[in-house]
Amino acid sequence: MSEVLRQPAELTYADDLATLKASDHHPKPVGWVLSPQAVVTYIVGGTAGGRQIEPKYVGNRKIIETAVATLATDRALLLMGIPGTAKSWVSEHMAAAISGDSTKIIQCTAGTDENQIRYGWNYAQLLAKGPSREALVPTPLLRAMEGGSICRLEELTRMGSDVQDTLITVLSEKMLPIPELNSAVYAQRGFNVIATANDRDKGVNELSAALKRRFNVVVLPLPDDLEEEIKIVTRRVSETAQSLNLPEPKNVVEEVTRVLAIFRELRSGETADGKVTIKSPSSSLSTAEAIAVMVSGFSHAAYFNNGILSADGLAPNVLGAIVKDPVQDKAVLEEYLETVLKKRREYADYYTTLTELI
Repeated sequence: MSEVLRQPAELTYADDLATLKASDHHPKPVGWVLSPQAVVTYIVGGTAGGRQIEPKYVGNRKIIETAVATLATDRALLLMGIPGTAKSWVSEHMAAAISGDSTKIIQCTAGTDENQIRYGWNYAQLLAKGPSREALVPTPLLRAMEGGSICRLEELTRMGSDVQDTLITVLSEKMLPIPELNSAVYAQRGFNVIATANDRDKGVNELSAALKRRFNVVVLPLPDDLEEEIKIVTRRVSETAQSLNLPEPKNVVEEVTRVLAIFRELRSGETADGKVTIKSPSSSLSTAEAIAVMVSGFSHAAYFNNGILSADGLAPNVLGAIVKDPVQDKAVLEEYLETVLKKRREYADYYTTLTELI
């Protein structure tokens, strides 16, 4: 087993990609490893070469088709959605299936500057030889342009607006000027950009109208129903647990169902039957947060509870996911416990443990 904590998608799912490539007879855009049809099959699942390809994303196939079709043009793709809707996950798998490399990535933050987007300089070389191509330090974006591959920009709206607009020339002209060398880098066929963004968190910088026009925006929604979300969480938790060498408890689906039922009710502001209106916390209680809760529960079960997944191990993580604001969210949870969970016999253990923890 590899000692690497987490491998990129193109290595983790190398068998799926190889199977699809061997049986892919559809036309491929220049620079693509797989055809658009095969990319969609890789992401949403299907059959190829007599083998079942497990889905990497459970959701509306049309959304993925639209995203992949966008990348087959010269238009960049912006995946939008609240935190936890698998934007980064989908972005990584698209890059892996299209370019065979998902590692050309720029993590956008409030501290990201233009040099991290465009290029930097090796100052020892710069002082010794002056501005030259040898002294230039290429960013993932520049390397993607030269190699004709996908570059990923995570949390695009975290960057300042002035830094965001550095991308306008790249996306519209498909070239990156290097004034210091009186030259430019021109993008090779196959180059494109997948960006992710959300407008839910604090500290978000709105995209300028000029930059937004250069993207085709695809919104990734939260799962429509409980059954769909249970499938997503169960699959992702199992994959993560396997990579961490954590044994999988027998009652995974049962506990995933109970945790998600709590999350979905608090998220929607009403009980599942629609009879009781409740307040929602400030946290998004997304699918990603449910996955994190369950993985922590697996760890607790393996090391402290004889491999048994229980409310005792999960409730502290549920509390941490819900209560982000110690005043507002705590009051919301207390009200939910007393008006909803207290009346449900099948949730008595969660009610007791959460009440003790608050």
